[in-house]
Amino acid sequence: MANICSQDLIPKRFVIAIMLFTACFVSYMMRVNMSINLIAMVEPAKTGGNLSIPECAVKKIENISSESEHYQHQTSIPDYGARYPWDSSLQSLILGSYFWGYTITCIPGGVLGERFGPTRTVMLSTLAAGFLTLLGPLMASWHYMGLIVARFLTGLCGGVIYPCLHCLVSRWAPPEEKGKFIGALLGGTLGTMVTWPLLGFIIESLGWSWSFFINGGIVLVWCVFWILLVADSPEAHSTISEEEKLYITKSLGDTIKRTKGLLPYKDIFLSVRFWALILLHFGNLWGLYFLMTAGPNFLSTVLGFNLGHTGILAALPYLARLIFGFIFGLIGDFIRKRNIVSTTVVRKGFILFSHIIPGVLLLILNLTGCDVNWSVILLTMSLGSNGASTLTNLQNSQDLAPNYAGSLYGIANCIGSTTGFITPLIVGQITANHNGLDEWHIIFCIGALVYIVCGLVFCIFGSAEIQPWNQVKQNEEPEKDGIQNPAFDNASEITVKMGENDDENTKV
Repeated sequence: MANICSQDLIPKRFVIAIMLFTACFVSYMMRVNMSINLIAMVEPAKTGGNLSIPECAVKKIENISSESEHYQHQTSIPDYGARYPWDSSLQSLILGSYFWGYTITCIPGGVLGERFGPTRTVMLSTLAAGFLTLLGPLMASWHYMGLIVARFLTGLCGGVIYPCLHCLVSRWAPPEEKGKFIGALLGGTLGTMVTWPLLGFIIESLGWSWSFFINGGIVLVWCVFWILLVADSPEAHSTISEEEKLYITKSLGDTIKRTKGLLPYKDIFLSVRFWALILLHFGNLWGLYFLMTAGPNFLSTVLGFNLGHTGILAALPYLARLIFGFIFGLIGDFIRKRNIVSTTVVRKGFILFSHIIPGVLLLILNLTGCDVNWSVILLTMSLGSNGASTLTNLQNSQDLAPNYAGSLYGIANCIGSTTGFITPLIVGQITANHNGLDEWHIIFCIGALVYIVCGLVFCIFGSAEIQPWNQVKQNEEPEKDGIQNPAFDNASEITVKMGENDDENTKV
């Protein structure tokens, strides 16, 4: 691969985009594995001493007086390995523990990436998370607190990934190709889509312990490719052609400097535009993490699918989100090249697809009852439409302050990722006494409300215009000329100033 790339048959920025995609892929593999592993690790709920049958499966039996092959009507517990007596509240804590750590490191992750190089930061954090994933079965056998601690530490490692990837996007992506690079950050969607069916098959074939081992092994192998193929900037890449390097640097602007200045925290946190982005991102992650942590539970314990079918069906919404995400990214690039409308109009216009429509579809879902087909279709279309987030909350930090895009995304992700442990707690509390359709209708209504309200607030207060506090202060002293590889030295932050053409700051 290295030889092919060195012959310029494959542009280096294309290789970087692919590696960004796979970085998100393996990150999400470790993030979402507990959602389906936990179903196999815990003792099934019982009613009157017997195994509890999912509500929709009961209705199916009542209507047709026979069992459907699509449902799990089990009188004995499948042998997937050791089972633990963890109730719904404890399961919620286990599912949310990843996001406790993830939330803590989102902001430091952006700072680390900008100051010391995103390549090294991503590699070391992913490597540590891979080893922690391998230790999952050992921690669970010791005590549930061991598993919670392991997941918390995995989240600490995972929190730095996306801010660092945004640093790489700001350094590698020409403006007219930014939609494709941001679309590459949807690799996590494919990670979810592949992980759940894969782990469902592994669990049914080998047991749940192997789902941790195989997942962790894949991550460790990926780390080798990352360190060999990725550099922090075009200037730092050892085999990039001079033509491609010149094209990227010129497209990003006339001046690329190193600075040692701190983020303008006061200006950032007093910015109404940035708080609108935070709320928009919060609404997006609410819907995403809700389906990530609770979707398999709904399909398995309410609609009644077995573990293999649960993994496949729970992955369908993420397949739709991946496909629509790339489509919306291409639409954004098309608009950018032709200067059809301003960036702000695009960001606010596509809120209809990324937030409003997903919320409305969750409301309609409450009308389907136990109709399995329509339930799966509406969940799939809801998250699929949210793929438009490639043109809304996922790009807005690049609009507001490209010099600090990684840190801005880290702050927004820190606040938004609290939904990763809020939503499991809400689901656990609402379904503590009974896990049926009425309870899930409440859960879906809450999700719809968050989606829609957050989208409308951004439409009122949001913006895509570059903010004054993006500019590097004149008293910040630049370092020596020439850009070293900041992944392997004590480099400072690389900042990118926009070009002289002001119109570049007002188009996608």
